[in-house]
Amino acid sequence: MKAFAHLLERLAFTPARNAKLRLLRHYLETTPDPDRGYALAALTGDLKLRAVTPSLLRGLMAERVDDQLFALSYDFVGDLAETIALLWQGDGDQDVPLHEAVTLLSDTGKAGLPAAIAAMLDRLGPSQRLAFLKLATGNMRVGLSARLARIALAEMGEPEVADIEEIWHGLKPPYRPLFDWTAGGARPEHAARAPFRPVMLSTPVDLDQLRGFDPDEYMAEWKWDGIRVQAINDGGVRRLYSRTGEDIGAAFPDVIEALNFDGAADGELLVRRDGEVAVFGDLQKRLNRKAISRAMLDSHPAGLRLYDLMIWQGRDLRGLPLAERRAVLDGADFGSDRIDVSPLLDFATWDDLAALRADPPSAVIEGVMIKRRDSPYVGGRPRGPWFKWKRDPMVVDAVMLYAQRGHGKRSGFYSDFTFGLWDGDQLVPVGKAYFGFTDEELRELDRFVRTNTVDRFGPVRAVAPKLVLEVAFEGLNESGRHKSGIAMRFPRISRIRWDKRAAEADRLDSLKEMLP
Repeated sequence: MKAFAHLLERLAFTPARNAKLRLLRHYLETTPDPDRGYALAALTGDLKLRAVTPSLLRGLMAERVDDQLFALSYDFVGDLAETIALLWQGDGDQDVPLHEAVTLLSDTGKAGLPAAIAAMLDRLGPSQRLAFLKLATGNMRVGLSARLARIALAEMGEPEVADIEEIWHGLKPPYRPLFDWTAGGARPEHAARAPFRPVMLSTPVDLDQLRGFDPDEYMAEWKWDGIRVQAINDGGVRRLYSRTGEDIGAAFPDVIEALNFDGAADGELLVRRDGEVAVFGDLQKRLNRKAISRAMLDSHPAGLRLYDLMIWQGRDLRGLPLAERRAVLDGADFGSDRIDVSPLLDFATWDDLAALRADPPSAVIEGVMIKRRDSPYVGGRPRGPWFKWKRDPMVVDAVMLYAQRGHGKRSGFYSDFTFGLWDGDQLVPVGKAYFGFTDEELRELDRFVRTNTVDRFGPVRAVAPKLVLEVAFEGLNESGRHKSGIAMRFPRISRIRWDKRAAEADRLDSLKEMLP
């Protein structure tokens, strides 16, 4: 556990990509099995352990530390796992093998879990306690993506990262066959049916950048406001994956039933009624559910809008140019009215496409996707072949109402801000944002919060309603969970309006008029 704790600490405080790769590669090359495999699974988000909830951890602390001391410490540190690791009263410093901690978290029953966690924390020093709690909560927060972790693995031997990603979702921790492969052994057999394949991602673009390309070499289509999915039928085994490889089929049995084709398709998951795409909020009501009621299936019918084929009738199409894959897609029979094909847009110049983007046929369209006709389907985010040109964000001027400390590197700053709009003579909270500002602006916002605090509610500070924030967001949905009746999509702070008085901020009625 000491080596794993040291790795997490070094990764968290090492910003450079190549330096992170060197750190992880050194750990994987010098750590024995099965610990290195479990560490790799934890860093990629593929280590499935019994969920350890914040309430369970708080309950353990209540038995050992004064409540007020814990509350003040948590407010200062800003991270639950780090607070517990520092406050835990114990003098142990054992080097517990990582696989022993994994076994404890995976095999211990619910009733015995609190005592088992407490006993483990007693055996560990502060830095190992933090590593164990990160493992237990599944919250690494070390600035390392799953793809970067697999790149480090690929650098250890012969396999390319694309080869590793191709079989990744058919493997299970601690990945001994995979490490044998990197050492020159045989390629692991990929026995899993209907495996997830790495998806191809796009990069943002604007009109000035597009003018450097020949529009004849590209095709374009609408960017639909759903979620990216991969739909597979492999010999009768049907799967629906999110873009990160999470199996979400349990929440969409109606879509699973509609997968009557033989192959793997790439597209957008949407809620549709009478042929019209519903707002994202309707789709969100079905996400992350383990089961769906008949009433929800009837009121929020889901479907697929496809824009690419990866595998079709036993043939791998990914190496073909997009134009050829698209021809197969357009001619395919999917055998269900829940599945259709995203139409291509007719344009001759980038100005033509700009005009289409400015006046989409539906309010739920997010922008346009632009793809090179000759591009193969490559996992990851290659530069150049695919672009996304999103619509301009909506913007309102809001007033900061509350602030909360951030986590990880931001734990010493107030960086999570709740903002509101005027409803009559009252400010009503309408959203929360925690990014969009520079490090220097973060320091300025933190100073404002500390000097303008008017009340405290645990880790949250109420601030004097003085500061106006220009908030940008991608869309709006009606929401019964919010006092304002509205939920924003992807809100972020685009500007700090030091020059504007709070009375000049926007009104709630103006925001409601933006609803689709």
